Amino acid sequence: MKKRIGLGLVSLAVITITLIGCGSKSDKENKNAETSNQPLNLMVASEVTTLDSLNMLDFPDAVTHTAVFEGLYAIGEKETVIPAVAKELPEISEDGKTYTIKLREDAVWSNGTKVTANDFIYAWKKLADPAEGLVYSFLIQQTILNGEDVVSGKKPVDELGIKAVDDYTIEVQLSEPKPFFTSVLTFPVFFPQNQEFVEKQGDNYGTTNETVIYNGPFTMGKWKQGELGWDLKKNPTYHDKKNVKSDLIHYEVIKESSTALNLFDNDQLDVATLTGVIASENTENPDFLSVPTSIINYVRLNQKRNGQATPLANENVRKAMALALDKETMADKVVADGSNALNGLIPSGFVGNPETNEDFRKEAGDVMAFDKTKALDYWNKAKAELGDKIDIELMVTDDGVYKKMGEYIQGNLEENLPGLKISIRSMPTEAALNFARESNYDMFLIYWAPDYLDPISTLNVFKSPNAMNYENPAYNELLEKASVTYALDLEARWKTLIEAEKFLLEDAGTIGLSQRNDAILQKQNVKGIQYHSFGAPVVLKGAYKE
Repeated sequence: MKKRIGLGLVSLAVITITLIGCGSKSDKENKNAETSNQPLNLMVASEVTTLDSLNMLDFPDAVTHTAVFEGLYAIGEKETVIPAVAKELPEISEDGKTYTIKLREDAVWSNGTKVTANDFIYAWKKLADPAEGLVYSFLIQQTILNGEDVVSGKKPVDELGIKAVDDYTIEVQLSEPKPFFTSVLTFPVFFPQNQEFVEKQGDNYGTTNETVIYNGPFTMGKWKQGELGWDLKKNPTYHDKKNVKSDLIHYEVIKESSTALNLFDNDQLDVATLTGVIASENTENPDFLSVPTSIINYVRLNQKRNGQATPLANENVRKAMALALDKETMADKVVADGSNALNGLIPSGFVGNPETNEDFRKEAGDVMAFDKTKALDYWNKAKAELGDKIDIELMVTDDGVYKKMGEYIQGNLEENLPGLKISIRSMPTEAALNFARESNYDMFLIYWAPDYLDPISTLNVFKSPNAMNYENPAYNELLEKASVTYALDLEARWKTLIEAEKFLLEDAGTIGLSQRNDAILQKQNVKGIQYHSFGAPVVLKGAYKE
C-alpha cells in the first residue's frame, strides 16, 4: 500500500502567491471589468514542479494547475462548491453512495478536442493505479468504491467504482457516504487528462508548457521544469473566457521577504508575501493586508528510518518534545506575520459543527499546549530508557521563514530538554518532500493545507500506514467510526473527529505549531484574486490589474 503524504503536502514551504482581494467587493468589480491588458506580476516561494496534475506536490502546483486546467467543480464564494466542467451539482442517491454528474458539452482542450467523461475516468484510474505510485492516490483510496483494494494492488484498476455512462455523464460509486465528496472533486488531481495526448507525449508529458494541452482559464507560457519564472496567458478556447479578466499573469519564484519588498517598492511585483521582521515592520503600510488561512505549520515525527527505529519511536520523547515547544513565542517573535500558535491540528475558521456551526477549534479546545514541567517529566523518563544524550535531525525547507522556525525549534527544545541535540538539514521544498515520502528523516518541519472541506482531510494523513511510521490501532478505529459507522450521523461523526484529533496529539503522533496568517502587500489596483481555505489556496480566473 502506498504511503500517504499530502500538500502540506501535502504536502511544504511558504504559500504561493498569496492572494488577496477576495470577497464580494472584488466580485462586483470583476463583473464590471473588461479584460486587463496590463500584466499582473505575482510571486511564489518555490517553483512549479510539474504540469502533470496527477503528480502535483506543492502549493505552486495546485494554484497553477487550477489556473490552466478545470475539473468538474470549482471553489466559489464563501467556500461553496460550484459547477465547472460539470453542468450542475451532482445527483446523489438516497444512501449517499452514488453520484451522477452531467458534463457541459462546450468544454474543449486547447487543441480543439472536446473534454469528455472519458478524460476524467482515464485520469482517475491512473491516479489509483499502484504501478504509477502517485502521491495523492490516497484520495481515491479513502473515498471511491474498491479504491482501497485497487490502490493496494488487490483488485484491477477497472474495478474502481467509476464509469462513463456516455460522453457527458459520469457515475461514481463511493465506499460509504462522504458528505464532503463534491469538494474533493475540486482538487487538481481529479482534473481531466486527454489520454491520446498524454500517451503521445510519454515521459515528457507535463515537463514543459508545450507538452501539455489545457482546458482551464489560462495556458502556461515560457516554462519548463526548474524554471523560476513563467507566464499564464488567457486561454482563447476556454468555455467561460468572458469571465477571465487578465490577458497575462507573470510569476517569479522569490524566497526572501527582503527581495519581495524591494521588487514591490520598485513596481516589479503587484503582490508581495512577507514574513518575519519585514512583515511586522510593514503592518502600517497602506498596501498591507493580513489574510487568515487554513494552512498549518507542524512537525512530522518519523518513527522508523532506513529500517531502524528513530528516537521518536519512544512515546516519552515525542510527548516531551510536543510539550516543550513554546509556540506562542515562535509565532509572535519568529514568524511575526500575524500567524497564531496552534494547540491542535484543525485550524480556526475552517469548518463548523454541522448542527450548531460552532468552530471545530473552539469546540475542541487546546491540546498539548506548552508545559515545560510536564515536558521534563516525560523527558526524564525518555532518558532513563534511551540514555542521557539523544540526537535527532530536523529537516526544513530552504524558504527563509522555515529556516528561522527550524533554528528556533532547535534552540528552544535543546534549552528545555537537557541532553537533546538537534541538527538541522535544509533543502529545497521538492527535495524535502521526496525525502519525506521515503521516510528519510527524523523530524520534518512543514506545512499543510486541507485538500477538501472536512477535518478528516487532515486527520487521515496520520492513519496508518503513513510516511511517518506512526501506527496506533485505536486512532485508526476512531477514523473508521467517523468514516463508516457515523457516515450519515453527522453530529456523532463530528464528535468522533474531535476525539480523534485529541487522541493523536496526546499520543504525540505529530506536533501542531501554528496557523498561518499571510502578511502581504498588494497594489491598490489589483482586484479579483480569490483566496480559499482548502484545495488550491488561490484562484486567478477573475484576477486583474486596473
